[in-house]
Amino acid sequence: MIILDTHVWFWRVQTPGQLRRAQMEAILGQENDSAGMIGICATSLWEIAKLVQIGRIQLDTDLADWFENALAYPRVLIINLTPAIAIQSINLMDNPHLSRSDRITDPSDQIIIATA
Repeated sequence: MIILDTHVWFWRVQTPGQLRRAQMEAILGQENDSAGMIGICATSLWEIAKLVQIGRIQLDTDLADWFENALAYPRVLIINLTPAIAIQSINLMDNPHLSRSDRITDPSDQIIIATA
């Protein structure tokens, strides 16, 4: 299983030409593998909705239809936020191996990383 960042998922559905070759190959590999799965964090649905609301992204359809289409791609699985993921996401900030400038401060990214 691979877990996609919100923007990678958005680009896969909306503008696949923005993905790097390696990203597209990894996604297609999972889609074409009978045992493969593509994880989408539940928080990514919220993040897409917020980005549409504030005008940072535009969809080619309304949000409900976009989600229906995006979640119909082969092997896509929504991963729910669990207590363990929530705890792990806040512990990322305490990693002594990260410099202050390398720390992940975006809450959605923290959840996606903890989910992975």
